[in-house]
Amino acid sequence: METRPQSTPTPSDSEYFSESQATQASPASLAELMSVPGEVRGALPPVEIDPRLPRVPASMAKPYWNRFLWSVFKLGLPLAVMVSLTFNYSEVRGASMMPGIHDRDRILVDQLTYAFAPVDRGDVVVLRYPLDPRMDYIKRVVGLPGDEVVVQYGGVWVNGDPVEEPYVSVRAIDPTTSLRTTVRPGHYFVLGDNRIKSSDSRDFGQVPQELVRGLVRLRVWPLDRFGWID
Repeated sequence: METRPQSTPTPSDSEYFSESQATQASPASLAELMSVPGEVRGALPPVEIDPRLPRVPASMAKPYWNRFLWSVFKLGLPLAVMVSLTFNYSEVRGASMMPGIHDRDRILVDQLTYAFAPVDRGDVVVLRYPLDPRMDYIKRVVGLPGDEVVVQYGGVWVNGDPVEEPYVSVRAIDPTTSLRTTVRPGHYFVLGDNRIKSSDSRDFGQVPQELVRGLVRLRVWPLDRFGWID
């Protein structure tokens, strides 16, 4: 009787690992899978951060910080536009308004008030020079439409009453001018506070209302004389 040697069967892929072997080789949990044994952990070199890499502040990474900046932008932009349309920043050239306003002073001109309120006596205004509207002058309103203005002996009378002028220095009084005029409708009579150094309605006449650009509110420079204009 002939016997043939039996060949050893080749294990298939499904038989290569027995169930007991797979169980022993698999970790019990994900935490166990991600954990590093102590002896291996001690052998790992420390992780060093390249100092050349840019560091982003933690505050910049917070979403609410971006929302805050966007809110500031949305509120600030309309405010900036409104201020630019309402006020004009100007530099004074000349000494016609001394001692209150000096040459090179920086002032804020309110361009909105006269759209809702009338010009008043005593207002300091920026106006276009009647003989050359490309130039701006700064003067004080003395006479309104219908007023009778008298300038004589260094003083000013409006409708028969003397005008108190604490803003005019004694050294700035002009005793040589003598005039009497009635202000026409839609016009103003203006004078500079420094009467002996000012070109005003005594020279170029009454100022039409449409040439008045705005009301001078505030001196912003120099800082030691920062304040409201009276």
